[in-house]
Amino acid sequence: MRIANENDVPALCDLLVILFTQEAEFFPNRSQQETGIRLILEDSSKGEIILAESDGRVIGMVNLLYTVSTFLGQRVALLEDMIVNPEFRGRGAGKKILDAAISHAKRKGCARLTLLTGSANEGAIRFYGRSGFVRSPMIPLRLFIEK
Repeated sequence: MRIANENDVPALCDLLVILFTQEAEFFPNRSQQETGIRLILEDSSKGEIILAESDGRVIGMVNLLYTVSTFLGQRVALLEDMIVNPEFRGRGAGKKILDAAISHAKRKGCARLTLLTGSANEGAIRFYGRSGFVRSPMIPLRLFIEK
């Protein structure tokens, strides 16, 4: 596992195309995904992207996006865009990426990790649950703001 850099942008975009193709609420837009990745990479105080490799090939990723919880009075992170290339699933890469993200968030002083997953995605809910994530009574609401 390592922190992504500028050279990883094309491979990270490839992974996001896979992710946003399989999610019901989203759809891939390579230009937007590249812009988002670059916004994270240019300022590590905003967040960091942890990636997994196999034989020099990027096979998985997760974003940690940082903010502050006034409830906790501490730094917290949003865990986003967790994806493993389908060719490498079932081999433990997802667990390794998630464990690396949790450890990294601890080192960065985060008191909580929050993530969103599809309410019908029982496999993902079980996967995250095995690492200690629990359902929250909070529900996500979104407002897309037009420019």
